Amino acid sequence: MSTAPPGARERRALTTSRRENRAGLAFVTPTFLVVLVVVVIPILWTVLLAFQRARLVDIQGMGLFGNWSLENFGTVFASSGFWSSLGTTLVYTAGATAGSVALGLVAALALRRPFRGRGILRGSMLLPYVAPVVAVAFAWEVALSPQYGIVNHWGADLLGWDDPIAFLSTRSYELELLGARFEIPLALLTVIAFEIWRYFPFAFLFLLARLQAVPETLEEAASVDGATVSQRFRYILLPQLMPVVALLCVLRFIMTFNKFDDVYLLTGGGSGTDVVAVRVYDFLTARFDVGAAAAQALVLAGVLIVLLGIYFRFFAKKFQEEA
Repeated sequence: MSTAPPGARERRALTTSRRENRAGLAFVTPTFLVVLVVVVIPILWTVLLAFQRARLVDIQGMGLFGNWSLENFGTVFASSGFWSSLGTTLVYTAGATAGSVALGLVAALALRRPFRGRGILRGSMLLPYVAPVVAVAFAWEVALSPQYGIVNHWGADLLGWDDPIAFLSTRSYELELLGARFEIPLALLTVIAFEIWRYFPFAFLFLLARLQAVPETLEEAASVDGATVSQRFRYILLPQLMPVVALLCVLRFIMTFNKFDDVYLLTGGGSGTDVVAVRVYDFLTARFDVGAAAAQALVLAGVLIVLLGIYFRFFAKKFQEEA
């Protein structure tokens, strides 16, 4: 009676399911390692720093378990301007999100039908989104400059402006409309307008793809029945678009709520545009207080989680049912 060597028995025992499991692990492992190094470890390190009194010069000699305390969070909540910056962040995020989705919807509706040059126009719509943020921010600074900006030049020639307007450095601007005077946060509105212009192509791509999937027979039947353009949009297109609009609002809200580079490049966080992300950077670079910066980042993440929890609790299910 012959016996097979141990290696042969092990190879026969390697069934198809085991081979599939090993292949799956081989494919998943690189992704898991990247996520672990790039996402998980930095998050855990931020949490550890938020509960320790850490200055920038202390980082190299710090261990995982130091003197844990809530002092950093007290410093954040007691710091001047924190609550106002949180309100500014919410206004900036809500305005930029709603504006970018609305402008993307208008652009998608305008370019859904074939016409000569539509491909070129569609491609040009993506330029604000794909251009480097440093380049477009510099272009806006030049265009809005009160000394040599083209916007003030057109305003003086076409609208009769008496004095040039410093759009990016004016915290509050008095505006007269229909005989009434009121003040507007000019720098903040300018930054919101930049955010809308830069990121509406993101919504444009999603909404245009969904519009292309809507059967033309639905609108044709509504037209035969005498439905107007606004009625076709309200009762046919909008219900088809609402799940995509809801998804876009969530994605853009998350991205804008944590936005740093756009605001910092345009205003540096001054003139009423001091969003929380810029304050985190200031705590780290101006005060060299790593622990307080980490604590403020956790507070920002916590507020975002609460807002998203409210959305998923009260609105997500409704949109899913409509879809």
